Amino acid sequence: MAERITPREGVPTLLAVAHGTRDPEGTAAVRALLERVRALRPWLPVAGAYAELAAPSLEEAAARIDGPVVAVPLMLARGYHALVDIPGRLERLCPEAVVAGPLGPHALLAAALADRLVPGGGFAPSGGGPPRRTDSVVLGAAGSADPAGLADVRAAARLLSRRLRRPVPYGFVAAGGPALADVVAAQRARGAGRVVVASYLLAPGYFHGRMRAAGADRVSAPIGAHDALARLILRRFDQAVFQSPGPGARLAART
Repeated sequence: MAERITPREGVPTLLAVAHGTRDPEGTAAVRALLERVRALRPWLPVAGAYAELAAPSLEEAAARIDGPVVAVPLMLARGYHALVDIPGRLERLCPEAVVAGPLGPHALLAAALADRLVPGGGFAPSGGGPPRRTDSVVLGAAGSADPAGLADVRAAARLLSRRLRRPVPYGFVAAGGPALADVVAAQRARGAGRVVVASYLLAPGYFHGRMRAAGADRVSAPIGAHDALARLILRRFDQAVFQSPGPGARLAART
């Protein structure tokens, strides 16, 4: 059984809540990411949980924490889990808890995505070197039924485009559109040397498998345990602490 977390007086616990996956590589990636967060701020108590599919659940993790809680959804865009599910469940569990905004879009994520496209950037993609100027880079995302989530992915593609100094279209492997396979095919039809997908995912799992099946020449690994992502988690935590409007499991402002 996991130990209870009892922080120093006045120090809230950062409760990182990932979507969840049945893939053990996915949960291992989340654990490794949270170890990066702890290494950056050793005095801060950090706990992990999942919204679904994996343990510990949000309820199990929250029950082990004594004192104030600031939840950081490990979601790359707005959507049901970040805006409705996690705040609603926490309000029932910890009425004084605060929920930070989702992680993306953000320039730190673009930096991590660019790093994953280069062999040696942690989780190196398979096959070939970094994208050439004749290649097409496509941002691959899971998708969302929430228009705000789709807008966040469009913004993430613009940030990656700015980082790489080349156009970066985007596509989805689940809800929303355009479909990633269609975008990959369109780039190939336009004469791209290779089509490379930048995986806009936190960890391995079902959606990364869908991306690998979309017909691209290369698919980068998910962002995973990257220092830029760890710094962004702490930034969202700090924003929630300093911008919280008061008690209750409410969403903190996001900038």
